[in-house]
Amino acid sequence: YESHRQNTPSGTLFVSKENKNNDFIQQFLCQRLVVALSVTLGLFAVELVGFLCGVSMFNNNQALLSIGCHASGSVALLFFLFEQWTCSIYWWIFGFCSVIPALYEMVLFVVVFGFKRKPL
Repeated sequence: YESHRQNTPSGTLFVSKENKNNDFIQQFLCQRLVVALSVTLGLFAVELVGFLCGVSMFNNNQALLSIGCHASGSVALLFFLFEQWTCSIYWWIFGFCSVIPALYEMVLFVVVFGFKRKPL
């Protein structure tokens, strides 16, 4: 049970300081999680800017995709925290729930500002 707790974000608090190898692994996992969370916030900022600029404000497809992905991502993150899933699971949540709506938003940016067309 202790080895399972050490690979989770909340389990890093319970790692003993005597095991140097384990500390290095935990620091590496926490750094990867911080990077993933930072990229997630960046992609969220892309979506927010696109929405506030009016690129995707009235696009029904983007709204439905964004609501679905972010709602499922919220539920998945609750399980991630409360069930203490490993840090590598976050990359799957990130890929399906943050990258997909942000990529669609970037496509809308190109269509609206690059080709001077109405959103899809």
